[in-house]
Amino acid sequence: MKREEADELLHQKVEEGKHISPVLPEGVKNYLIDIDGTITEDVPNEEPERMVTCAPYEDAKKTCNKWFEDGHMICFFTSRIEEHRLVTENWLKKYGFKYHTLLMGKPRGGNYHWIDNHLVKATRYKGKFTDLVEKEVTIQVFDDGKNV
Repeated sequence: MKREEADELLHQKVEEGKHISPVLPEGVKNYLIDIDGTITEDVPNEEPERMVTCAPYEDAKKTCNKWFEDGHMICFFTSRIEEHRLVTENWLKKYGFKYHTLLMGKPRGGNYHWIDNHLVKATRYKGKFTDLVEKEVTIQVFDDGKNV
């Protein structure tokens, strides 16, 4: 699915007579996937020459491309800086990663805590890229007054 086709999946949403941010249809996920240390070896911005030569993790490519083919949105979201965009796009193309968007300049340092008005699910990469499975976990949330 091309980016233009993906954008057409976004449904206009209206609340209290006002348009708000569009949403994807139920069942379509919007995957934000890191690059360094997740789909290839961990390459820091200070060593951009390695961005050309690093090899992909084949299980990551297989899984990401499957999600793409299943109709989900694939966005690579990386701490690489804007001046590394071309080498990154060429690398993704060279190794056959299918995706819709590439966002550069993600904050560095990890320990992310994402706050959003849309549902956010997070999965930490720990050396194996597969389809996702259900698992019960404890998470931090805003106090809604119902906590004991």
